[in-house]
Amino acid sequence: MTQDVWLPIAPEEIEGLPQGPRYLFWDGGGDGEQEFPGDPADCAFYVVPYMRADAVGLRPMARMSTVRVVQTLSAGVDHLNPGLGHLPPGVRLCNARGVHEASTAELALALVLASLRGIPDFVRAQDRGEWRGGFHPALADRNALIIGYGAIGAAIEDRLAPFELARVARVARSERTTARGPVHALTQLPSLLPKADVVILSTPLTEATRGLVNADFLSLMKDGALLVNVSRGPVVDTNALLTEVEKGRITAALDVTDPEPLPPGHPLWTAPGVLISPHVGGPTSAFLPRAKRLLVDQLHRFVNHEPLRNVILTTGA
Repeated sequence: MTQDVWLPIAPEEIEGLPQGPRYLFWDGGGDGEQEFPGDPADCAFYVVPYMRADAVGLRPMARMSTVRVVQTLSAGVDHLNPGLGHLPPGVRLCNARGVHEASTAELALALVLASLRGIPDFVRAQDRGEWRGGFHPALADRNALIIGYGAIGAAIEDRLAPFELARVARVARSERTTARGPVHALTQLPSLLPKADVVILSTPLTEATRGLVNADFLSLMKDGALLVNVSRGPVVDTNALLTEVEKGRITAALDVTDPEPLPPGHPLWTAPGVLISPHVGGPTSAFLPRAKRLLVDQLHRFVNHEPLRNVILTTGA
C-alpha cells in the first residue's frame, strides 16, 4: 500500500528522496475542497508547514488516523501540543535539531553585540544626521548565562568563545557535565543570575519554562544586565519585563515576544533599552539546505524502518 508523505517543500526540489512513498506538496495554503493535497487519513509522514500560524499546521491532524511520524521544521514543538491528543498512539513527533542552531546562535550573538554597543542608538542618530560617540559596554570580560543548554545553547556558546568573556555559565533542566564545563539545573538560577551581565534564553517552551522569567527572576538580575530571548515569547512575563526596563535597571533584546506578532502600539515597541527583531532566528539562507538534508535522512530512515532522529515524544507512550 502506497504511503502518503506531506511535504511543505515541493518534492521535485528535494534531491535524494527515497522511492516508495507518494509525495504530496502542502505548505499550508489552500482552502475549501482544495485545502489539502490528499486525504489526511492516508498521510503516513506529515511534515508540518514552516512559518505558518499554529492553527494551520494543526488543521489536518485530527483527520490523520494512520499517520506514523509528525516532523517539524522548527526547533520547538510546543505549537503542536493541542493536536497531539487527536493522533493515534505510537506516532513519533520529531523536531528539526540540526537545522536552526547556526542561524539562531548567530542572531543571539548579533543581538548581544548590538545591544551592548548601542547599535540601535547609532542607527537612529544616523537617521537624524547626528554624530554621537561615547563609551558602551563590551562583551569582553563579561559574565554570560545561557539558559537552555541544548543544541542551540551549545551553538551560542561556540560563538561566544572568541569574545574573551570572563565566564559562561550553562543551565538546563538537569545537571550534567560537558567538555566546556558543568551544566547547572534550573533550581540553581537564584545563585547564578546575580553574577550574569548577559542572560541568554534558548530554552524550549514547556510547562516548567512558561513564565520562567517572572518578577522574581528579573529582580535577581544585576543592575545593567542584558536579557536576550531567542527561545519562545511566553518564557518571559512581558509585564514583569516592562516594569524592569521602564525603570532603566536592565535592558533586553527580544527575537520572540508575548504576544506575537507584537501588535502596533504595544508598550514593548517603545520601552527604553529594548531591541526587538521579528522572530527571525531560523529563517535564513542556511534553513533550506539543512531542512532538505534532514527530510531526506528522516525519510530514508522511515522507509527502511530504521530509528528516526530527533524524536521528542511518542504518542500514547
